[in-house]
Amino acid sequence: MRPVSVGIFGSWGTGKSTLLNLIEARLSQGQAGKQNDYLVIRFDAWLYQGYDDARAALMEVIASALLKAAKTNDGLFAKAKKLFGRVDKIRALGLAAEGGALAMGIPMFGWASKAVEAVGKVVSGEAAEEDADAIKEAGSQIKAKAGGLLKKEKKPSAPKEIAAFRREFQAILKELGKTLVVFVDNLDRCLPKQTIQTLEALRLFLFMKSTAFVVAADEEMVRHSVTEFFKSPGERHVTDYLDKLIQVPVRVPRLGIPEVRAYLFQLIASSGGHVTKERQQKLHEALERNMRLLWKEEPITAEAALAELGDGVAPEIKEGFAVADRIAPILAGSKLVNGNPRIVKRMMNVVRMRAKIARLREMPVNEALIAKLALFERCTDSAAIQHLYSEINEASEGMPGVIRELESSLDSPDKFKKATPEAWSKWAAFLSDWLGLEPKLANVDLRPLVYLSRETLPLRARTGSLSAAAADAFRALKAAQSISSESGRGTAASIPPGEQAAVMAALIETFRTHSDWSKKPPGFDGALILANVSSDAGAVLDQFVPTTASNGKLRPWMRVLLKGAAWYSGEGAK
Repeated sequence: MRPVSVGIFGSWGTGKSTLLNLIEARLSQGQAGKQNDYLVIRFDAWLYQGYDDARAALMEVIASALLKAAKTNDGLFAKAKKLFGRVDKIRALGLAAEGGALAMGIPMFGWASKAVEAVGKVVSGEAAEEDADAIKEAGSQIKAKAGGLLKKEKKPSAPKEIAAFRREFQAILKELGKTLVVFVDNLDRCLPKQTIQTLEALRLFLFMKSTAFVVAADEEMVRHSVTEFFKSPGERHVTDYLDKLIQVPVRVPRLGIPEVRAYLFQLIASSGGHVTKERQQKLHEALERNMRLLWKEEPITAEAALAELGDGVAPEIKEGFAVADRIAPILAGSKLVNGNPRIVKRMMNVVRMRAKIARLREMPVNEALIAKLALFERCTDSAAIQHLYSEINEASEGMPGVIRELESSLDSPDKFKKATPEAWSKWAAFLSDWLGLEPKLANVDLRPLVYLSRETLPLRARTGSLSAAAADAFRALKAAQSISSESGRGTAASIPPGEQAAVMAALIETFRTHSDWSKKPPGFDGALILANVSSDAGAVLDQFVPTTASNGKLRPWMRVLLKGAAWYSGEGAK
């Protein structure tokens, strides 16, 4: 079938690069005692973005590989060296042909991507002096380089150079007696121009006898690049472009529950140094055999998978396998995960990291609890996560009543729906499955899990450590909407002695996520009420206020509110 082009299609993280690695390993094995029939080349299109023309970069990578393969044959080496030199000529001709850019001193093919950006600023009227310097310097360099490339031929011809490249390329491949296999990876990370240039290089320059190209990409991203580059062609033309270029499409299948479970088992077995390489390999072989026969066999159970590891399995591994068994269905079915192996691995890395921190800090939580909360973060959105951790922070002893009510309503859909907070309403189906997972959360202090989640959310106020009266005052002051509120002053005065500063610290924690200080955040009136009632609380707010300033100046609304405040020592205090 050679020449042949294969497209490995799949979204981010589905395993395209892994599949390339498997193919390369198989091709590189060859047969014992025989010469390998394949010359495999990897080309990372994203690596060259902004530094070189994609077409020339791909041709140079291939020419370099041929040069290395021919080093033991003097005659062939000379041909390969000539081919390598011809790439620079084609690169220079491409420069000269790009709308007269070379004559203007504006590089278009990567030698000075900074200059290209500078040109854009000139056009938009945003250029500074350094932009002009960048254009001038890059122009000088490109002329010097292009002059050196073109000095051997007075009147170079792009079609002749390309034809000569193809002819020499074909002759070298024939003499080598190998099939050239080029893997093109990360194409879907490139800008449309880079993507199309790489694909054009395959079609125009290199696609000939004894070659095979394997392109790994997100099919939809490539289609988007075609649409952008060719200025919105018709849908049929977009489809035809890719279909003509890729002869054999292979779509990486989405993982189902059995595959996600098997993947989690292997990730857990390979962590922490608890399982030897030999036992890991035995587990891998058993899981692989089971995956091949899923069409007629049941998925391997967690108990059977553990048995493959032999006797004396560490408790951490047993617990991890149980967790994997429970969360695999949600990871496979969640719209925000879709069984994506890279997302699954990232989530397990988060769980491991948090579990280690929890052990070091002697927190009363286990990996199952950590995994359950990490699953909520992965499968919902920021509003839902914020609401969960607010409920935990504000609940007595870190046990939210809403969790208890929802867990007790799992068998009653109407009651469950009524108890579901608005922030979680669009996640109702997930929420029901999630709350049904072991371990249950109703009677567990979840505050340590909030602490462990700090890479997802800022550390929130620990209102759960306040007395009941202080916690009630915190909630009331957070809802205050006027500094002249009589009930607000009464609430502030009711806070038990010694807890006013702690309540203020809790209020300030709610302000730390406020990004636009041109507007007053909710709860700030309550903080001002408390500061005016308690000097201790006022001292805490006095330290926080300067952190909201812009260019050393407080916002006008804040200056008005702070004017004359006895506790305030900063700008305009006197």
